[in-house]
Amino acid sequence: MNAYLVVREGTKWRDVYRLTPGQAMTVGRAPTNRIVLNDEVCSRHHCEVFPVGDDWFVRDLKSRNGTLLNEEPIERDQQLAPGQIIRIGSCELAYTLDLSQAFPQLEEGSRPEIETGTVWDAASRNRKTNEPTIIHRKGENRFARAKPEQVGRDRTSRELAQLYRLALDMGSATTAKQLAEVVLGGLTSGPNADVAAIFMLPKPLEPDEPPGALALLASKTPPRMSYQPVSDSLSLGVLRSREAVLARDSGDDSGLVGLSPAGGATIDPALMAHDVICAPIRHGTRLYGLVHLYSSVEDRALEPEDLEFALAIAEQYAVVIDGLRRRDTLADGLVRARNENTLLREQLEIESELVGDSEPMRRLKNRIGLIGPTDATVLIRGESGVGKELVARAIHLNSRRKSGPFVCMNCAALSESLLESELFGHEKGSFTGAVGRKLGRFEQAHKGTLMLDEVGEMSLAIQAKFLRVLEGHPFERVGGGAPVQVDVRVVAATNRDLEKAVESGEFRKDLYFRLQVVELMIEPLRMRKDDLPALANFFLEKFVRKTGRPLRGYTPDAMEKLCGYDWPGNVRELQNTIERAVILSQGELVEPADLQLSQLGIAEAQRAERAAGLPHLMLCSLEELEQQHILQILEHTQWNKTHAAQILGIERSTLDRKLKRYQVGRPGERGDDL
Repeated sequence: MNAYLVVREGTKWRDVYRLTPGQAMTVGRAPTNRIVLNDEVCSRHHCEVFPVGDDWFVRDLKSRNGTLLNEEPIERDQQLAPGQIIRIGSCELAYTLDLSQAFPQLEEGSRPEIETGTVWDAASRNRKTNEPTIIHRKGENRFARAKPEQVGRDRTSRELAQLYRLALDMGSATTAKQLAEVVLGGLTSGPNADVAAIFMLPKPLEPDEPPGALALLASKTPPRMSYQPVSDSLSLGVLRSREAVLARDSGDDSGLVGLSPAGGATIDPALMAHDVICAPIRHGTRLYGLVHLYSSVEDRALEPEDLEFALAIAEQYAVVIDGLRRRDTLADGLVRARNENTLLREQLEIESELVGDSEPMRRLKNRIGLIGPTDATVLIRGESGVGKELVARAIHLNSRRKSGPFVCMNCAALSESLLESELFGHEKGSFTGAVGRKLGRFEQAHKGTLMLDEVGEMSLAIQAKFLRVLEGHPFERVGGGAPVQVDVRVVAATNRDLEKAVESGEFRKDLYFRLQVVELMIEPLRMRKDDLPALANFFLEKFVRKTGRPLRGYTPDAMEKLCGYDWPGNVRELQNTIERAVILSQGELVEPADLQLSQLGIAEAQRAERAAGLPHLMLCSLEELEQQHILQILEHTQWNKTHAAQILGIERSTLDRKLKRYQVGRPGERGDDL
């Protein structure tokens, strides 16, 4: 019948050992024992369990603190009965013939989960699966919470001093290679190990994440020898448990570790290592890799103290790695942010380029070059859609404030109360819905430029407060009493006739003169049609990049159509028209049919032609005049009937009926086929 010893340390169940008939089982702190206990109360060779016939007895080996059997001291050899518990310090060993009956006094669910892989063969000190024998585990090292009054002048003191020197050396390492060499030197500084290696995971491992493949970062071996890794099962077990282990080589085909001469010569069995330490490189919840440590000399046994020291070095190494990675991540993020900021500014400057080389545009660019470097208040005037915000941004980018914020606000979009809050900010509770302090646009634009569009739409009350800020006085947030001082350059824009507004009392005269330090007038697009081809090509390239359409230009007729249109919506209308054409176009060139123009501009162009006396008197009937007009529109649209119907202001079906009545069609078509 099989007999077992089930080991419990503190509150954790550890291992199950099968007792082999005819062989004694020794227990103690020394790694040469069959069962190794890490307890200060336990002697190096504490007790043994031995067979007599079919029975098993326990004997105390003159230990310092004695051995208890069912809480009674053992004075002589005593026979074991199933269910009895051998106690050594805080460790318990239960003797049982049935694993399901071990520790019967425990409640259901608190017993250890016993699997085949955790049963040890006492004869060979191996698992039955030929996996490495775990003779000691450690979740944390004794140095982590060591206090000065608890440290004596023994090995612990020496190792603490060594860890301190090692920390200084780690801090002075400037590269990952230097850091690894320092760690390897610390691992092999003791008398019992001369082989060490560092393995790293591809990325830090969080709890419950599956471990990735380990990669050898660095290793250290005696001269003329190459490193041989420990078994994968041992490494995988440490990755999963995150506990450092002291394991023993089985000496059989499991091949735990071994050293071979450099050059791939046959492994000498005398060089096989017997004890191996595998410790996790962990910091907080993150696991970075493993350290392996063993000896190339057969009679050098590693001890639990070596395990704790290796774990302390590994955790210290993890702290340095974590700091380096955080520093590198921060540095990379800073570089990316700078690059993105530079790219955004470059894109912003590209978007802010004033396109065109007409005489009005050259005068405008020249004045911007003169005005930009100053801090003068600028009033930009022009029709809606001419690009007043673009000119304001160009002024900002040509000023000493270009590295500061550029804030834009439309004064016509808000009521008087909301406009005041947006401009000057408000305090918490100043009005319904003010759940917190809000900075106004003036504060947001501090050290930069504030562009106020449609400034002529401000109420007189807001104009008075705005004037004080322009004159350099501090202001108060809505609902607040503390003065706020800002350094802001103001660029105002309007399409309103401010002179008439001043005469009618709708705009303050003093504010008018305060804004009109420098005035820029932007000509409407119809007054600078020489810029149309350049603007059309600029917008085409912009939207081709945005949409990925394979367009490369305009047909001559399409460009002629663009240049012949009056553009009442100015540059904004041109931009929208080109974007629509890029979306709808199906060829490589923009066709006239792709350009859908507003009836407003066409009607204005026709009125201009009539005012100039361009049309001549035609002596014909209304029906003939209508027919000629329809044919001219169809020729203009290259017989795109849908577009022609839009220009004529009729339905497509009505156009078809008229063409059928006139019996006309596109050249090459029969009228009765329409």
